[in-house]
Amino acid sequence: MAFNPSPKQLSAIKALVFLLALVPFGKLVWLTVTEQLVEPLQYITRATGDWTLYFLCITLAVTPLRRLSKWNWVLKLRRMLGLYAFFYGLLHFTTFLWFDHFFDVQEMLKDVVKRPFITVGFIAFVLLIPLAVTSTNAMVKRLGGKRWLWLHRLVYVIAPLGVLHYWWMKAAKNDLGQPLLFVVIVAALLGLRLWWARRVAPAQAGAQG
Repeated sequence: MAFNPSPKQLSAIKALVFLLALVPFGKLVWLTVTEQLVEPLQYITRATGDWTLYFLCITLAVTPLRRLSKWNWVLKLRRMLGLYAFFYGLLHFTTFLWFDHFFDVQEMLKDVVKRPFITVGFIAFVLLIPLAVTSTNAMVKRLGGKRWLWLHRLVYVIAPLGVLHYWWMKAAKNDLGQPLLFVVIVAALLGLRLWWARRVAPAQAGAQG
């Protein structure tokens, strides 16, 4: 059954999603300030990395949800969800730069080159930056709709790289349960897009012929 919220309802939904997306960050701050973490660095690194992947998956799930439910309004949440993926990715990267390297960029870059799983994660984060920078309506107009869409298709590269980074890190500890779940989710979401694209292409070719 189609659900089409009014502008007022949509604003309320956006506000609720915005606040809910801040809950993990609020929890991290609270646990840190109240000194409830036994290993703060390890917990913060893991939590921010996990939530980056969660929001990448949620962002990728918006289009399939719209197609299957006919809820076109969910597309209005996608940009905000993508920005939260960047926000938690930035926290994850900052934790690495701050606590592991004390803002020594040169030493950080040596570590990036030295350890492949960090290299992959670093590439994924760098690719997220232009998506976050161009997330405003002004940037959409400046780039043009087609170029903006092509740029934001980088998410199809970023998500697998993020999963590979996570898999590689967990493989060292022989803990592949959650990484495997991310592999399945991302593969399913990207597979749906590929399947839909293959269905649309012949239809477009037939229409042009």
